[in-house]
Amino acid sequence: MSRLVLIVDDEQSIQRSLTGVLGDEGYRVACASGGKEALDVIRSERPDVILLDIWMPDLDGLETLREIKREFPNQLVIMMSGHGTIETAVKATKLGAFDFIEKPLSLEKTLLILQNAFSVQDLTRENEALRKRADKSRILVGESQPMNQIKDLIKRVAPSTGSVLITGENGTGKEVIAHTIHALSARYHKPFVEVNCAAIPEELIESELFGHEKGAFTGATQLRRGKFDLAHGGTLFLDEIADMSLKTQAKILRILQEQKFERVGGTQTISVDVRVVAATNKDLKVEIQKGSFREDLYYRLNVIPFVVPPLRERKADIPILALHFLKEFSIVHGKTPRGLSTEARDVLTSYSWPGNVRELKNLIERILILTPDVEQGQDISAADVLSNMKDEIVLGPEGFTKKRVEEDDGGTGSRNLKDARHDFEKEFILKSLKENDWNISKTAQVLGIERSYLHKKIKSFGIETE
Repeated sequence: MSRLVLIVDDEQSIQRSLTGVLGDEGYRVACASGGKEALDVIRSERPDVILLDIWMPDLDGLETLREIKREFPNQLVIMMSGHGTIETAVKATKLGAFDFIEKPLSLEKTLLILQNAFSVQDLTRENEALRKRADKSRILVGESQPMNQIKDLIKRVAPSTGSVLITGENGTGKEVIAHTIHALSARYHKPFVEVNCAAIPEELIESELFGHEKGAFTGATQLRRGKFDLAHGGTLFLDEIADMSLKTQAKILRILQEQKFERVGGTQTISVDVRVVAATNKDLKVEIQKGSFREDLYYRLNVIPFVVPPLRERKADIPILALHFLKEFSIVHGKTPRGLSTEARDVLTSYSWPGNVRELKNLIERILILTPDVEQGQDISAADVLSNMKDEIVLGPEGFTKKRVEEDDGGTGSRNLKDARHDFEKEFILKSLKENDWNISKTAQVLGIERSYLHKKIKSFGIETE
């Protein structure tokens, strides 16, 4: 459905001209001749944006604006006046107006301000949706010493305005930390805007960050606001910042220093209030030595450094994270296992997790989807974990590692997953038998399998029990 614009003005000529122009642009239009009538329309129609005149006979625009904001705090209102003063514009802004247009109206400027208002509205709605999801999924999970130190640092850093640099391997949760810093800051009600610097082509990155003017380049058919503009008052998260060109880095440095920029193809200087949180999986000091990252930008960003350790260095968090994801995906996929068996936890904590938290999350979801016998009241077993590992699992002196398995082409390939699982099960059953003094009934109970099934396994593995 097209957007609804409410025009509030006692001049019929203004209503007619705006209705025609906005209708041609594809907007739906409603009109009111005074403040009281406007409030009735707002209560029944809930317009997307209101164009509100200041000088009206029954209830002036500022009083109407005050009432609108009292009943509908998030309503976007653009003020119009042919007798505008700086004092009036400031007062309207303090009351919550999005912008102020002077009469006689410039239709081009009016359409541009409306476009900007709708961009902010879209971004606000997107962030509200993200925030709702963040309450459930974007939370820092873990109780290890490194994770508790990060949580404590976030609490101390979030209220400040200093730039933040988050470093760590892929999949360690850098984005979650950035979201948490924003959520705990005074900017939480303002936009959180994300930019994946590695995913944007070099020729488009400046337009993406700074916006562009109409006609700035081929295909620039209209003005576009950039991420810095959209993040005004809030937080801009620059992920994989080491993948920016030196030219773009120079512009980022200038914005951080001056809080000002120009759109691509533009000459107007735009001031912004943005907190930058940057992240990378690269060692920026090494990148500086290679000449691919500016040293001055590094020190500008690295006001507050976060170093996120890989999952293999905080093993205490692995079972906590696994249970968190198990609960999350159980709801999504309609399965309700009781939890993780002790043996499954041992397998998970022994593994090196080169893909970090992301890999663990994917594995838990895969187990729930592909394991047919995961039912209510049962634990995820070690066998369930191992059978859903994509690559070969190798048990060595340092614990479990993973290596890619080549297809068997007549004996030239390496051992496959079936062989690896066979060896693990044999070692695992031997270990359990020893821990339970070779009592087969007790071992079967601990492993959660039938005694007869354990007997078959012992026989097939050639394990001597006497």
